Amino acid sequence: MGVDSEGAGLSSAGLSSADLDSVDLSRADLGSADLEQGELTLTGRIRTASNATFLGSIGGVSVVYKPIEGEKPLWDFPDGNLASREAAAFLVSEALGWRVVPRTWLRDGPLGVGMVQLWQDSDPDQDAVDLVPAADVPVVGWRQVLEGSDEHDRPVALIHEDTPTLRRMAVFDVIVNNADRKGDHILAMPDGHRHGVDHGLTFHAEHKLRTVLWGWLGEPLTAEELLGIDRVGGLLSGPLGSTLAELLSEEEVVAFAARCEALRSDGRFPAPTGEMPAVPWPLF
Repeated sequence: MGVDSEGAGLSSAGLSSADLDSVDLSRADLGSADLEQGELTLTGRIRTASNATFLGSIGGVSVVYKPIEGEKPLWDFPDGNLASREAAAFLVSEALGWRVVPRTWLRDGPLGVGMVQLWQDSDPDQDAVDLVPAADVPVVGWRQVLEGSDEHDRPVALIHEDTPTLRRMAVFDVIVNNADRKGDHILAMPDGHRHGVDHGLTFHAEHKLRTVLWGWLGEPLTAEELLGIDRVGGLLSGPLGSTLAELLSEEEVVAFAARCEALRSDGRFPAPTGEMPAVPWPLF
């Protein structure tokens, strides 16, 4: 996915940069575009998305727009809307300080209020997650998640990069309870950064974690990863908690705080639990 921003626009979701002074709020040059009030013009539609998803432009800045009216009801996410969960995911990403989620905010558009996110131009020649022949799993730089068979009954392996950037995304997914971390929801940027997108299925009060990023199962968290969780915990009692309460149900906010506390206390990547599948389907 266009223009990358390292945290601009928290005020559009109820937080100001002064409130989150522990977060890196350096900004990309977005020109004079008024992203919150400027005219949002639709330029195309992403037909592969399960909900109504459009490409758009605000003052020359490319964005993704998902109107709430275009969301399909989900039996296991009955509370609130998916757009608010995407906005909440961005706020948590900012509190962590890791730029996992591109700048995301709620605003009005041609089809009503919805989620708007800065478009990111990913590198088509890079893959953070891949499916390879089981005999060709790289020895260094990659983690294997699972093995299976392809449509020709040949053994294949699901692998992902073994990098600090992707580890941080895995930590993020645990605390927001991401139920849909597919391989295609990870954008490989030309500079080596990895963005996560499509966070509508997050923050459920019940355990819902489904992800392709299981490669560090049981391993201790790093000091940086623990510090990120501490930053979120510190902000939950202030502006972050107040704003999440406007986007999520009370039960979901309480469960989010409990997940942060549990992961910080355990200090290691969790294993899959419960009866639900540990990975999403399809994987990409």
